[in-house]
Amino acid sequence: MPEASKLPEIRVAFLTNILAPYWKPVLQSFAACHRLRVLLSTPMENNRPWEIDWKGLDVVLQRTITFRQRWRHPAGFAEPVYVHLPLDTISQLRRFRPHVILSNEMGFRTLFACAYRKFVPASRLLVVAEIAESTEQGRGRMRALLRRFLKNKVDGFVVLGQSGARYIHSLGVPQSKIFPIGYTTDLARFCGVPLARPAPSAHRLLYVGQLIGRKGLLPFFDTLAKWACAHAERTLEFVIVGDGPCRVRLEQAGLPPNLKTTFRGNVAFHELPAIYAECGIFAFPTLADTWGVVVNEAMAAGLPVVGSIASQAVEEMVENGQNGWSFVPGDTTAIYSAIDQALNTSLEALDRMRGRARETALRYTPDSVAANIGNAVREVLGRA
Repeated sequence: MPEASKLPEIRVAFLTNILAPYWKPVLQSFAACHRLRVLLSTPMENNRPWEIDWKGLDVVLQRTITFRQRWRHPAGFAEPVYVHLPLDTISQLRRFRPHVILSNEMGFRTLFACAYRKFVPASRLLVVAEIAESTEQGRGRMRALLRRFLKNKVDGFVVLGQSGARYIHSLGVPQSKIFPIGYTTDLARFCGVPLARPAPSAHRLLYVGQLIGRKGLLPFFDTLAKWACAHAERTLEFVIVGDGPCRVRLEQAGLPPNLKTTFRGNVAFHELPAIYAECGIFAFPTLADTWGVVVNEAMAAGLPVVGSIASQAVEEMVENGQNGWSFVPGDTTAIYSAIDQALNTSLEALDRMRGRARETALRYTPDSVAANIGNAVREVLGRA
């Protein structure tokens, strides 16, 4: 970020449940220009495979009570979710005295942040709404009521993309209080992957992520198998990186002999660029995702993406026929068509798409996302 934007006197508290590794480079960039403190509900949640890494950030671990619930989505999957009650939020905020609070989601921590403003009326409160329309289905009436109550108590909403903006606007929030910021991570190691792919790997599919129902791999597998059966003369390879409860079902799926699958299991983050380099097209068939930063990684590594618009990353970044192919989840005809287009794209066209994919990924950097958050902070501070 430019020197002129540095405002070290502004104290900003970021209230969140966990510190995802993808947030770290964004927060580091933001902290270079503001006095940032992260108030963390828990070191890590049990259903997250991420390593804990707070190095270089001012992080305070809160006293928290955690409740486990189950999210049942209309798309047919269910998974555990954790609700955190950070008990010392108000005392921590009074100790730090932030000018602006960034509160992740609209739950207990945002309620406590609203209470803090009773003590410090001059402070400002921005909700960091890591949500999309797809992720807000099946959440329950109480959650919707709480959000409608809180929408008038805050100064603005930071959203990742347009799907999040549409959802917040549907609550009755004016567009002037909604700030899209995008989302990304440090892409340097992925941009080091050569763009060229030899013919044997040019159409090799890759998936990276959890093997859970929400990621949509099971219906994608079914459609991919139908395509393979209809193209018996073609050999199709699909590399799957990650682990989870759906792995056994995926491994035991009855696939045609010309569809070869390789399960790599969980892989260390530093090993991922080499795997991206071995493959040619990235598959992301998610049924519900707030963003999907693996899409950023894949495009930075030169992989066009065939993906679901239930991912904000796909909706925001993928241009059909230019750097990938998108589809509506649950629409098997659309999924089949996207797969067919991807696997019938010529080597020459794929080479052009690889360059466009990387160009798209490089529009989303930790510095640009941090700058967008900084703009939102300054905007709400400037309002009476």
